[in-house]
This record gives sequence, C-alpha cells and structure tokens, in this order.
Amino acid sequence: MTSVKLLSIYLSIYLSIYLFIYLSIYLSIYLSIYLSIYLSIYLSIYLSIYLSIYLSIYLSIYLSIYLSIYLSICLSIYLSIYLSIYLSIYLSIYLSIYLFIYLSIYLSICLSVYLSICLSVYMSICLYACLSLCLSVCLSVCLSVCLSVCLSVCLSVCLSVCLSVCLSVCLSVCLSVCLSVCLSVCLSVYLSIYLRF
Repeated sequence: MTSVKLLSIYLSIYLSIYLFIYLSIYLSIYLSIYLSIYLSIYLSIYLSIYLSIYLSIYLSIYLSIYLSIYLSICLSIYLSIYLSIYLSIYLSIYLSIYLFIYLSIYLSICLSVYLSICLSVYMSICLYACLSLCLSVCLSVCLSVCLSVCLSVCLSVCLSVCLSVCLSVCLSVCLSVCLSVCLSVCLSVYLSIYLRF
C-alpha cells in the first residue's frame, strides 16, 4: 500500500512537472513557430484574396451607390446653399465696391480722355471745314467781285479809249475831208469868179 501511494505521489509529481515543462516549452515553441508561419501565410493569402475581392466589390458598389447618391444630394444642397449665400454676399459686396470704384475711376478717366480726344479731333475737323468753307466762299466772292470790278473797269476804260480814239480819228478825218472839200469848193468858186473878171 505504501508503495502504491508512493508511486501515485511520484507519478503525480513527475507528471505535473513533466507536463508543465513539456507543455510550456512545446507549446511556446510550437505555437510561436506554427502560429507565426501559419498566421503569416494564412493571413497574407486570406487577407490578400479577401481584401482584394471584398474591397473591389464593396468599394465599387458602395462607392458608386454612396458617392453618386451622397455626392449628388450633398453637392446639390451644398452648392445651392453655398452658392446662393456666397454669391449673393460676394457679388453684392464685390460688385458694388468693384463696380463703384472701377466704373467711377475708369469711366472718369476714359470719358475725360475720350472726350478730350473726340473734342480735339472734332474741333480740328470743324475748324478745318469752317476755315476751308469760309476761305472758299471768301475767295469765290472776292474773285467774283474782283472779276466783275476788273471787267467793268476794263470795259469802261476800253470803251472810253476806243471812243476817244475813234472820235479823234473820225473828227480828224472828217475835218480833213471837210476842209479839203471846202477848200476845193472855195478855190473852184474863187477861180471861176476870178476868171470871169
């Protein structure tokens, strides 16, 4: 009986120590090596296949549906609200300030430059046209007056000269003819009378 008890005690102690040491060492080594290799291979293969398939299908379906619906709704709401608020505020402030400053400065400068250039060109053209018209009218009037005066003077001078020359020639011719006729008549009468006596 004592031997059986001793054997049972020995076996219990031996088995407990053996199992503890064996299991601790074996399990630690085995599990570390096995799990590391197995898990690395399994996880690499599984995760690569699973993630590639799952992510491709999930992402394609999810992203297509989600993004299409979400982005369309969100973008429409966001853009409508944002653009309405932003554009109303921005455009009102920006356009009021910008247009006021820009148009006031730009239009004042442009209008002043444009008006000065237009007025200078217009005045120069008008002055040139007025001067040319006045000169042409004055020249035509002066020429017509001068020509009429010159023609009248020339005609009067020519007529007076011609009349005086004609009168002098006619008078001289007439006087000479008359004198010659008178003298011849007188001489003939005188001679006839003288010869009778």
